[in-house]
Amino acid sequence: MLQKDNCKISSEFINSICETFEENNRIDPDVYSNFSVKRGLRNADGTGVVAGVTLIGNVHGYLINEGDVMPIPGELIYRGIDIKDIVSASIDENRFAFEEVAYLLLIGKLPTREQLASFKQLLEDARELPERFTEDVLINQPSFNIMNKLQQSILSLYPYDPNPDDCSLPNIMRQSLELIARFPTIITRAYQVKKYYYDKVSMNLHYQKPGLSTAESFLYAMRPDHQYTPLEARILDLALVLHAEHGGGNNSAFTCRVLSSSGTDTYSAISAAIGSLKGPKHGGANIKVDNMFATIKENVKDWEDDEEIEAFLGKLIRKEAGDGSGLIYGMGHAIYTISDPRAVMLRDHAAALAKQKGMEAEFKLLNKIEQLTPAAFKKYKGSNKQMCANVDLYSGLIYKMLEIPEELYTPLFAMARIAGWSAHRIEEVMTGGRIIRPAYKAVAKPGKYIPIDER
Repeated sequence: MLQKDNCKISSEFINSICETFEENNRIDPDVYSNFSVKRGLRNADGTGVVAGVTLIGNVHGYLINEGDVMPIPGELIYRGIDIKDIVSASIDENRFAFEEVAYLLLIGKLPTREQLASFKQLLEDARELPERFTEDVLINQPSFNIMNKLQQSILSLYPYDPNPDDCSLPNIMRQSLELIARFPTIITRAYQVKKYYYDKVSMNLHYQKPGLSTAESFLYAMRPDHQYTPLEARILDLALVLHAEHGGGNNSAFTCRVLSSSGTDTYSAISAAIGSLKGPKHGGANIKVDNMFATIKENVKDWEDDEEIEAFLGKLIRKEAGDGSGLIYGMGHAIYTISDPRAVMLRDHAAALAKQKGMEAEFKLLNKIEQLTPAAFKKYKGSNKQMCANVDLYSGLIYKMLEIPEELYTPLFAMARIAGWSAHRIEEVMTGGRIIRPAYKAVAKPGKYIPIDER
């Protein structure tokens, strides 16, 4: 088993070259504005630089009126269909929706009842991993970080594929379907192996049970007794639906499209998207929310006292508490202004789960954090910026209520987003046509080569 402290390079050498790097790699912040560089590919007003077009998803949080940004209630659109309508229909008809959403994102239209049944069966049949993959890749090469293990595992599927580099539509579609089906299996088994090697707890590797939805299959595989309630499965399915896609400009989808534009294979493109999602500024944000929430619960004595809660939020904003970032994690979004539809739906449907799990006090406290944060930023930072809760504010608490360990929060995000990534990869390969290659302005001063003995 690999150990965490396996580095052979001395810290003294690293510190020395880092000091040299810092002396020779300073860029004046004014340079960016002098050359009109759109940092983060964002315009000065916060809107995104248009880098492409897509039929897959749309994220809508504001209107541009005569150059002014006008906030509107957030909308999330999958293939032209409002996500609220998809969720509402699945609730009314008492059925799971993630598989339907995956079909919609990949194919471009809603499936018929017969097409959906065939699609579900296809995913079920593809959930099992290649022969000895569990033993050779997951058990023999354990990792304490499930996102890194997921990324490695996707790359490791390459040699098991009889035609990995074929970028034709049928081949990429096959690979995409297999990955959507296999993500939950890889994640649950990688976690069990991690428990055994790093937590010194017995692992439980379960075979797949026929007839289960993706959400049910995940809970079945995660729990030693296989037991879960219908409400738990429905809430997890909702979370998967809401995390499945978020437009071509989000960091991981764009990463997938950048790699896909180069003509590389599916496994390389998807593994890169996983690496992007792992970052705390992207998919890893829900863990930051969970850690912040634990700090608030520990330091706020009366969870019903708005003044005490706001005062502690002030400490977080002034960098006097928490991780010193000055952020209230789970609040604010690059596009959504008045509301994030994902956060709204998770909040509205989580109340029943909180009651079932005896966590109504925690749920109400999170509501208060959402309500009080904008005023706290105005009071303690003088900010009048329109601010709403984003999906991460509630997803972490929901996963906790579902008894899902923290190290699986971001992998669950990936388990849902593989549907959107696959759709964006296919669209880029089929319609993009050119390698994505933005420009960077070189600002290094001219220099001369100095012979080594004269340096």
